[in-house]
Amino acid sequence: MASSHSSSPVPQSNSSDAFFKKEVDATKRFRPVQSLPDVCPKEPTGNPSSLHDSPSLVVDQQRWTIYHSKVNLPAALNDPRLAKRESDFFTKTWGVDFVDTEVTPSFYLPQITKEHFALYQQEITPREKVHERCKNICAPKDTFDRTLLHTHDKSRTDLEQVPKIFMKPDFALEDSLTFNAVLPWSHFSTAGGKGNRDAASSKLLQEKLSHYLDIVEVNIAHQISLRSEAFFHAMTSQHELQDYLRKTSQAVKLLREKISKIDKVMCEGSLRVLRLSLTRNNCIKAYNKLKLMATVHQTQPTVQLLLSTSEYVGALDLIATTQEVLQQELQGIHSFRHLGSQLCELEKLIDKMMIAEFSTYARNDLNRPLEDDCQILEEERLVSLVFGLLKQRKLNFYEIYGDEMINTAKNIIKQCVVNTVSQIEEIDTEVVVKLADQMRMMNFPQWFDLLKNIFSKFTIFLKRVKATLNTIRSVVFLVLDKNQKTRDLEDTLQKNSAKESLVDSEVAYLTHEGMFISDAFGDGELPAGAADSASQRNTSPNSEPCSSDSVSEPECTTDSSSSKEHTSSSVTPGGVEMMIGEDMKLTDLELVRLANNIQELLYNASDICHDRSVKFLMARAKDGFLEKLNSNEFVTLSRLMEGFILDTEQICGRKSMSLRGALQSQANRFVNRFHEERKTKLSLLLDNERWKQAEVPAEFQDLVDSVSDGRISLPEKKPTATEERKPAEFLIVEGQKYATVGTVLLLIRIILEYCQCVDNIPSITTDMLTRLSDLLKYFNSRSCQLVLGAGALQVVGLKTITTKNLALSSRCLQLIVHYIPIIRAHFEARLQPKQFSMLRHFDHITKDYHDHIAEISAKLVAIMDSLFDKLLSKYEVKAPVPSACFRNICKQMAKMHEAIYDLLPEEQTQMLFLRINASYKLHLKRQLAHLNVVNDGGPLNGLVTSDVAFYTGNLQALKGLNNLDLNMAEIWEQKR
Repeated sequence: MASSHSSSPVPQSNSSDAFFKKEVDATKRFRPVQSLPDVCPKEPTGNPSSLHDSPSLVVDQQRWTIYHSKVNLPAALNDPRLAKRESDFFTKTWGVDFVDTEVTPSFYLPQITKEHFALYQQEITPREKVHERCKNICAPKDTFDRTLLHTHDKSRTDLEQVPKIFMKPDFALEDSLTFNAVLPWSHFSTAGGKGNRDAASSKLLQEKLSHYLDIVEVNIAHQISLRSEAFFHAMTSQHELQDYLRKTSQAVKLLREKISKIDKVMCEGSLRVLRLSLTRNNCIKAYNKLKLMATVHQTQPTVQLLLSTSEYVGALDLIATTQEVLQQELQGIHSFRHLGSQLCELEKLIDKMMIAEFSTYARNDLNRPLEDDCQILEEERLVSLVFGLLKQRKLNFYEIYGDEMINTAKNIIKQCVVNTVSQIEEIDTEVVVKLADQMRMMNFPQWFDLLKNIFSKFTIFLKRVKATLNTIRSVVFLVLDKNQKTRDLEDTLQKNSAKESLVDSEVAYLTHEGMFISDAFGDGELPAGAADSASQRNTSPNSEPCSSDSVSEPECTTDSSSSKEHTSSSVTPGGVEMMIGEDMKLTDLELVRLANNIQELLYNASDICHDRSVKFLMARAKDGFLEKLNSNEFVTLSRLMEGFILDTEQICGRKSMSLRGALQSQANRFVNRFHEERKTKLSLLLDNERWKQAEVPAEFQDLVDSVSDGRISLPEKKPTATEERKPAEFLIVEGQKYATVGTVLLLIRIILEYCQCVDNIPSITTDMLTRLSDLLKYFNSRSCQLVLGAGALQVVGLKTITTKNLALSSRCLQLIVHYIPIIRAHFEARLQPKQFSMLRHFDHITKDYHDHIAEISAKLVAIMDSLFDKLLSKYEVKAPVPSACFRNICKQMAKMHEAIYDLLPEEQTQMLFLRINASYKLHLKRQLAHLNVVNDGGPLNGLVTSDVAFYTGNLQALKGLNNLDLNMAEIWEQKR
């Protein structure tokens, strides 16, 4: 399978075919496309100069042309490098069914059978019989043909006797191998004793060659004899041909004379006009080329002038335009051979200048006095620098701004500390040299003012950084928008060009100079289809007039891509108008990534401010300064930090966790100290509590009233108003009286301090909830140890735990239980939904308190139960009535009522006496059963009834128990 690797032939460089020149020029307008790797190695085809341009310092790779595209399918299939041929080339790709699949019959074609040909056979059978009859009647072939065939076979047999070497087209005796094959040297050896044999061999060889010669001559003569008639016919026709040629020569001569006269009369003048027009156009083009060279010659001074005014974008555009002109229109001009490299070096210099200028701008912008003015510094200069850096693909320029932000943040804190220290007379800067040591000598108000000043400076700093970075991002988005519009425009133009129909162009004739005759006329004579393809060669929308003399063309014609470069005017948010060219070859992905990095830089600025603030806080907290703050000071500090955090989040749009984490860490330490102080205070109060009813100051009543209004807050102290009001005996909570001890009043205030602290510092809500739960549990357990466990006897020195102490303890616990749902709701409103599970601590505390209250009630009942057991065990049914036992019982019941009635609500008092009465009935019933006294109306029954009536009358005479249902009939055994 022979195949050629070469592509279609390429026209030579010396060709004068102008049409080919136009096509080659037209391909330069398109962006070079990377070709796919060829199957076969590339081979040079045609003129190498037509495949790529000359080397250039600007162009990094050779241009691709259509002649580089070549794929040889036979060579790909017959790859000699393979060990074996791939017989399954198709089936391995498309499967075994690719070959073996049967083609299903078409539904639109009928099934053909022999019956369809029956009519045809009936018609053709008679004709076939006539043909066979005529075939038998006709004589056999001419004997001449047989003789000729026989002769041809004979001559062919004779020629086969001649060796094949004599028949080769490259037969030459000068070749040593051929000569040795025809005349073997072994036959001509002159060794002794073999002379006669050699002579015989030579003679035999000569005869053999003569025989071969005779065969060839006979065959040649035979061939001449076969063609003798044609030869003699040609000889006889020679004279007639000579006569025809003579007449033809005379006719051609006459025709040439006529054409010469017509040429002189009609064509010579017109062609001369065309030649002069072409010459004039060539002169104009030469003039334009010289003018373009003069403009290019002024490139370097113009660039220097633009750089002196910081017009980096204009200088880069001028350099890019000049490089394109040098590559396309002025390529090969000897005087400009070094200009390209000089422009490249100048472009590198501009890159360094722009980076240095941007670094200087960032330093000046960030180190301005931090006032309320957040305007952008020299916005036009910033936009120009950003456009220039984007044009040169210096996409990491934002890192320079980031480094300057870090240095500026450090200097802001340093300058604020220096200014504050200089205003404090107590700090001697000569003795205390380090700024950190000077700062630690400040008291809290001074240090707080310093921190407040730093936060305000950082806020202005972030606003200024945000304004600058927003301007930079707006420039990036303008370039991105321009790329999108350009891409949409190209797609629209491509669709429109595909829809346009091809227009037949005029016939172009070539002159002797190899140019199109139609090129001699103006662009107005070009057809619509040719005008588009020649627009780059002939016209420029932005070019100036060629000269002031009488030139037919109104504008210069240049091939520079700058003449066809489109620019669009865009306005930045600050009102700066910039021209965006199409030469910013940045992809959308790069621009979007750059915009994201700039936005990330704003986030980094917030993180930097927070990190520097954290270091400032840690430097002051080394000596435990922050842990020693009281609640009000820490709340003030926390609010200041929270405000700064919210301000930075609002400016930058993202949360920074470093300062918040530092605040949380300090808050945790504050919570631990806060809790330990109050727990220690509560412990001291409980250890000194004598469990006697305390008077309620007016400020505590106001505190409780404020909580009853639905808000938990500590009211402001009013000393004058407090002195006018006297302390109350009871604490009124939602219309109920609560007799309390002094410890519980202070505990309520402590609980409200916890709640108030949560409002001031929301970040410590969960920690405060845990600590408050611990405090409430501690109060419950410690009060149980002191009252129920009789620990107050040893701690305080009480003689005994009275029923009044027990009732007062129960009422205090009930007061705390009353506030637990309010505290729970307060914390629930400040917790996240996922933290609601922590509220179960309040449920457990409420249950513990209720259990404690139930134990106190059981203890009161147990006291009376032991009394009943002791008195009723000695009870005897006898006169006088009422007996001494019942008198003693009624006396103890009256004492119990007197002790608890003012402390417990009436409902609880009634429930407690019902339980005591039940215990009394149980012991009386057991004693009556022991004495065998039954309800039979006898004398004993009458005595017991009188005692019971005395007991019932005394009990119901007590305050609040007159309606108590005692049900004394249960003391008698039921008859069965």
